[in-house]
Amino acid sequence: MRILLSTYGSRGDVEPLAALGAALQANGLEARVSAPGDAEFAALLTRAGVPLAPAFAPVREWAKEMVNRSRSASPEDRAKLISGQAAEIAARQYEALSAAAEGCDAVVAFGLFPSCAAARLVAEQRGMRYMLGTFCPIWLPSQHNRPHEYPGHPLPDGMTDNRLLWETDIRTKNALFGEAVNGQRASLRLPPVQNVRDYVYGNPVLLACDPTLGPWPDSDLIGAVQTGAFILPDERPLPDGLNAFLDAGPPPVYVGFGSISVASETGSAAIEAIRARGLRAVVAQGWAGLDLVDDRDDCFAIGEVNQQALFGRVAAVVHHGGAGTTVAAARAGAPQLIVPQIGDQPYWARRAAELGIGAAHDGPMPTGQSLSAALEVALAPKVLARARAFAGKVRANGADAAAKWLADRMR
Repeated sequence: MRILLSTYGSRGDVEPLAALGAALQANGLEARVSAPGDAEFAALLTRAGVPLAPAFAPVREWAKEMVNRSRSASPEDRAKLISGQAAEIAARQYEALSAAAEGCDAVVAFGLFPSCAAARLVAEQRGMRYMLGTFCPIWLPSQHNRPHEYPGHPLPDGMTDNRLLWETDIRTKNALFGEAVNGQRASLRLPPVQNVRDYVYGNPVLLACDPTLGPWPDSDLIGAVQTGAFILPDERPLPDGLNAFLDAGPPPVYVGFGSISVASETGSAAIEAIRARGLRAVVAQGWAGLDLVDDRDDCFAIGEVNQQALFGRVAAVVHHGGAGTTVAAARAGAPQLIVPQIGDQPYWARRAAELGIGAAHDGPMPTGQSLSAALEVALAPKVLARARAFAGKVRANGADAAAKWLADRMR
């Protein structure tokens, strides 16, 4: 049996599927991952031993263009931009996934909604089993949480009943993505669907996050199979220069925002806050291209490295709140300071603060002063003690649990 794992997104979307693909193969199934063909993702999947079937386009330049185009747009124009891009993604990804699905028996789709819609349509056309996956519980309809608010489609004022709000979410997704989904269906001479959200979501959904970090209270609106986070083991050594820096003084504070295009001032503010506390810093350049502010020897810049090895050697992790970075820091027992930007990142920031394993920065635009205050919370002895105790509660076998479940479900 061969399962196609599909996503269109950043490293936080691709690396978990590399872990799941490797786990499927370890459990006697074949796996193939359709993901953006960026060189970093190709190398990642090669390391995992999972074949790559490239998605319709690399994602890094596409993401940068989308950020630039939406930065100064009004909410209404951003909604139009989302709908226009959705139509392009759905059509082009349908073609890519049609090729990737050759010889596959099932597809499990993660990532952007229109990419998942394309996967759902390919599965329907080919008579394949299909399942949607997600990395955070807030994306799923539940009486326990409100739906995500999209540009140009604010949630109704004064409405507090989450069930009613999730009904408005159906209308919102029809407005944003209905033309993309049903336009592609029309091109294939298929009838339109009236509820694109439920068509793409299906029931149940695979929830790939740690149940202690991101618990899923049972919902009567949708079912979820929560297996734990998909973690790809990483045995790569840290670079010699980084090792030397770590050995040369007390544990530094890590600063990194992954694929998020934060302002360059964010890195400067973080270094200012860290230095104000007499600490050293490791700055991950990421897609934002963060860099050092001077040539002092208390800061060290890095590219992509083994976070699993690094996070166990730092005093704290300052990051954007991506699901993967959050669970990596939690597993390492490192206190976290999360500066959330978009999507599910405010949720992970809130959870770190609620669990007492870190601090949540108030808002996406930090200053040296605001980061210094939040860093004081994250570095408190009680937070360090709580983070170290919490590390043992994070599951490391989510990918294996999901692989076993899918092996039974998809046959």
